[in-house]
Amino acid sequence: MPKQRVEILGLSTSSSSGGAYALILRESEGLRRLPIIIGAFEAQAIALEIEGIKPPRPMTHDLFKIVIDTLGFTITEVTITELREGTFYARLALDNAALDEVDARPSDAIALAVRFGVPIFVADEVLDEAGFVPEGEEAPDHAVAADAVIAPREQRLATLQQQLDEAIGKEDYEKAAQLRDEMLRLQSGD
Repeated sequence: MPKQRVEILGLSTSSSSGGAYALILRESEGLRRLPIIIGAFEAQAIALEIEGIKPPRPMTHDLFKIVIDTLGFTITEVTITELREGTFYARLALDNAALDEVDARPSDAIALAVRFGVPIFVADEVLDEAGFVPEGEEAPDHAVAADAVIAPREQRLATLQQQLDEAIGKEDYEKAAQLRDEMLRLQSGD
């Protein structure tokens, strides 16, 4: 099956899907984007791993990785293989002769891909059907708005770090991811 490597461009709330998120994938060697609507739990699992936030206890995808590692296997890649009646399908490729591929939901497959650090692919026919090239592609992908500084930078970072620690302690991972993003924006203002 011809396929293209993709990267995670971002996650955003989806106003059309009440509480769901849009996971946006971008072709590594092209211009197309692929939006996939995923649940809040899966979005949180992907965002936490991307941001490097480690919860005090393993989440489901972390637990699955621990089990796979303990059994001596690894996931080698993830591929979104089909789009049927508006539903995406994915496969996990394993380094196991007896079980070389496993069906998965794309959101779970991608949550595992970021944990294993393996490439993500999308079948050409899926990109042809559901992918799009955004208008003004030559514009920068990550335009960052300048934040107004209310307090000295170091003080603001310390406050955000304290709030981040509290959010992780309360297992409020969505808030933790928002705080982490804010800290990164503030730190990138060097």
